[in-house]
Amino acid sequence: MSQLLAWAEAIEQSRVGLALAESALAFPLIEGAHLLGLALSFGLLAIADLRLLGLLLRQVPAHQVLRQLRPWIFGGFALTFITGGLLFWSEAAKILFNPAFVAKLVLTVLALANALVFETRLAPRAIEWGQALRLPTPVRLAGLASLTLWSGVLITGRLIPYL
Repeated sequence: MSQLLAWAEAIEQSRVGLALAESALAFPLIEGAHLLGLALSFGLLAIADLRLLGLLLRQVPAHQVLRQLRPWIFGGFALTFITGGLLFWSEAAKILFNPAFVAKLVLTVLALANALVFETRLAPRAIEWGQALRLPTPVRLAGLASLTLWSGVLITGRLIPYL
């Protein structure tokens, strides 16, 4: 634990970490970009997941929804992860052992694992789903897991400053 804390203190006290933390504009601008990335990625992912569950856009084949939203979702996640890394960099030692931050990391890993399974095993067969309102059970479970896990990531992320 002490090595992990020493690493976090070192990156927080680095030139970049201090510049981010001490800037009147950098931290709020990065945090704003982080929130925009979250809105873009999670908002569109929620639409895709609700389609997988058969609760939204029922008239549109699921493979079309996924194909059209995927680049925007991935772009939003790229922005979210880059800005999240910068936010962590500026206060690593302060939040490293925060229970909300730890929970957010665990939920993020689980959500990414779910996305990886979906993208590698289920999505390649999306064209086979056709116009079906009720998609195969593994697809619906992946959508439900995605909604649940990413919601947990958002909630625990918002709890970080309060714990």
